[in-house]
Amino acid sequence: MRLLKVTLVVIGVVQLALGVVLLIPGGFAALIGLERAPGWVDWQLGMEAARFLGFGVGMLLAAQRPQRYVEWIWAMVLVQAVDWTATIAYVIGGAVTLSQVATASFLPPVFIAVLAKYAPRRAPQSS
Repeated sequence: MRLLKVTLVVIGVVQLALGVVLLIPGGFAALIGLERAPGWVDWQLGMEAARFLGFGVGMLLAAQRPQRYVEWIWAMVLVQAVDWTATIAYVIGGAVTLSQVATASFLPPVFIAVLAKYAPRRAPQSS
């Protein structure tokens, strides 16, 4: 259970950090060494930031009480699977380099493995 809780905290902190970076116009592009995208991209990234921040809070809550937030944990497994698939597809397609995607190339499978192995299988039944 300790490994699950630590993993949830790490995921939560990463999600919150990405959420904050995405709120800064041009911040993410600058962080990973990409050219500044058109201004409308910052609007889209701002909306994505809200989702990162929400999932970050959800993972921190789940770390405190995994059984209560089991749906959040399994939703994060799906998020990580989509993230990793997209990351690898864009690296293979040449849109980004492996050094630019950094931890996004290897952390999602690690997170998926830990969450899938240790996450509760279902939420407690309410009476």
